[in-house]
Amino acid sequence: MATFQQKILHLVKCFRRHWPLFSNSERTTVCGADRMLMALQLSMAEVNKQHHGDFTVSLSDVLETWNYLLRDKLGLSYDNMKEPGDYADVKKAYHAFLASSNMLDLIDICQKCCSLGLLPEDESISPVQLLEFISGVMNAQENKGSVLSTPTQINRQGREHMKVKILAKKFVCSYLSLLVNSKDDLALAHIINVPDRGLGREAFTDLKHASQERKMSIFLMATSFIRTIELGGRDCASSLYDPLRAHVKGLSIFVNFIDKLQEIVGEILNTRIAGGRILSTVKMHLIKGRSNGDPFCQAVEEVVQDLDLKIKNIIDSQQETLTASTTGVSPAR
Repeated sequence: MATFQQKILHLVKCFRRHWPLFSNSERTTVCGADRMLMALQLSMAEVNKQHHGDFTVSLSDVLETWNYLLRDKLGLSYDNMKEPGDYADVKKAYHAFLASSNMLDLIDICQKCCSLGLLPEDESISPVQLLEFISGVMNAQENKGSVLSTPTQINRQGREHMKVKILAKKFVCSYLSLLVNSKDDLALAHIINVPDRGLGREAFTDLKHASQERKMSIFLMATSFIRTIELGGRDCASSLYDPLRAHVKGLSIFVNFIDKLQEIVGEILNTRIAGGRILSTVKMHLIKGRSNGDPFCQAVEEVVQDLDLKIKNIIDSQQETLTASTTGVSPAR
């Protein structure tokens, strides 16, 4: 009997194998619990702006709508919960955001796999299990009791290290996600100013508004703006770009770094070597200027080692699949 963690991994692998059944784009990425919540928060803020003029939303409203949305998508009981205000518009905006970002959330993937019969019975996931996993209840239950078995001081140190490592992993994975899926606006939001490029909330807001006007992803908007500046100079940018002119330096550094990662993909044909080179380049970029004893540097190093091993395992798995396959279609796509 597969554990629940194994079932989730099998679910993602199923999506990788059968991605044409889920999306028209091979650049589609999986949106996990934290990104689902962030997408919902941005969607609610957008709806509030349309209805009330303010691009803001309270955390309590987000959590209330989050709990309702999960039960709605999973077809579960609402437990006497009232439908949140503007829920229909929020739900529509949420799915529109995922679609425009080339993302599918775990619930959509699970339901699609089940409807197509792609998962064996012993790997199926019930709606209640998926709700508990996404909402964090299952992880809390699995970890319950383990904290009490070690000294408090060690636990504090361990928790602090884990927090830094989670943050480091978010940054590294966001760079990888944006490299795979340039429409991933959530990934861009995480790393646009990491490390510090002088691109704060104002820069992101200006980019977001410009991208909405041009109906393109935020990264494509940034790239288009920088290319215009580089080819014709600052004065050739149209009036649409005016708010972005204050952010030229930071955006140029960001776009050129992503270009550097894309060059590695284009120049190194060996996937294993390319993956290692990309991770190494991202690592050096994140820790540049920091001391060796910095906890963040240590966390980035550990994250990169873990991801490097995972990439190797994925490639080995793909090679096994390719060897056993008679279709001749390369899994590298």
